[in-house]
Amino acid sequence: MKRVVTSEALPLYLWVDDLEDEAMEQAKNLANLPFAFHHIALMADAHVGYGMPIGGVLATEHAVIPNGVGVDIGCGMRAVRTGLQELSLEQLKTIHHQLKRVVPLGFKHHRKPRALDLMPELVDTDSATELPVVSDEFERARWQLGTLGGGNHFMEIQQGSDGFIWLMVHSGSRNLGYQVAKFYNKLAARLAEQKGTRLIPAKWQLDFLLLDSAEGQRYLREMTYCTEFAQANRREMMRVMQEVVVGVSGCDSFDQAIDVAHNYAAMERHFGREVCVHRKGATRAAANEYGIIPGSQGTSSFIVRGLGNPDSFSSCSHGAGRVMGRKAAQRQLDLAEELRKLEKRNIVHGMRRRTDLDEAPGAYKDIDQVMINQQDLVTIEVELQPLAVVKG
Repeated sequence: MKRVVTSEALPLYLWVDDLEDEAMEQAKNLANLPFAFHHIALMADAHVGYGMPIGGVLATEHAVIPNGVGVDIGCGMRAVRTGLQELSLEQLKTIHHQLKRVVPLGFKHHRKPRALDLMPELVDTDSATELPVVSDEFERARWQLGTLGGGNHFMEIQQGSDGFIWLMVHSGSRNLGYQVAKFYNKLAARLAEQKGTRLIPAKWQLDFLLLDSAEGQRYLREMTYCTEFAQANRREMMRVMQEVVVGVSGCDSFDQAIDVAHNYAAMERHFGREVCVHRKGATRAAANEYGIIPGSQGTSSFIVRGLGNPDSFSSCSHGAGRVMGRKAAQRQLDLAEELRKLEKRNIVHGMRRRTDLDEAPGAYKDIDQVMINQQDLVTIEVELQPLAVVKG
């Protein structure tokens, strides 16, 4: 831990040493919530988000906050070690080209809905009552299953420090999660207005639902379904990645996948109490639990093992974390310099234009420093060097 801030109702535990003022203000808002529990934890990659900092961990009693999870519910990582020890540059280029052709990127969807058995099962009871938003979006979500999305989502081929080639996917719940998050955040705000008096200032953007209310329980059910959908989405993309790699390399060996989410809320026991832990851009790092911490495009990623540190609510960072916003990166970064960083390492990539600079290495924090800052949260099992990356 880097430092502790004790100026608010609850202390802030920080593993980050370069937190911008706006993110600190958001963290202080969390610490002054009437139902926040014990302390607020900010991971080594923390930066400003919507309502709650990305890279933040918040435990609550009696309430759940939709903006404490965010709009890409269940977003996370999936990694698989292959039986390959090397791929040629030509093989990497072929895999890169084929992945862009067979996996829909950005706002693109499949041309027909995916099979029902690939979707997480709906509850046996009345789905329209138990999962109203999911039920309404279910058929549209079938077209999105196995699609990457945009932003910082990626598919990557990597060389592991263990001598093997790894495959990695970063993606989430697509429009399904967005619709659920938007619906319940608006519902929480509307309920706060109907009560006549607000416990929380509207400008904090942290409207909540009571855990013992019908609305709160519905949100938890729909959020859980979105988390399962996000995992199914990654599973389907990884299956396609493996097929492409087999076709190009002849590889016939793949280890069991590691899959972790970093945008969700879950009931857990911490400091002797059952609490609702919100991880927004944070990965669970329970003792001996495997995790995945990706770097930026062009930098190392890591397979880690958790240490179960109670001060972080058994959590760690979800990546490197942004050092500048997307628009700022497009304005300020030098395209030629960012391309040199990728080409110096012989990485097969798709960065071509200034508009791509929002995902350039220079837009992110130094992943090596991020890992140093959280040595008390995780141990590094495998370091992964990027060979080829497909961005949304």
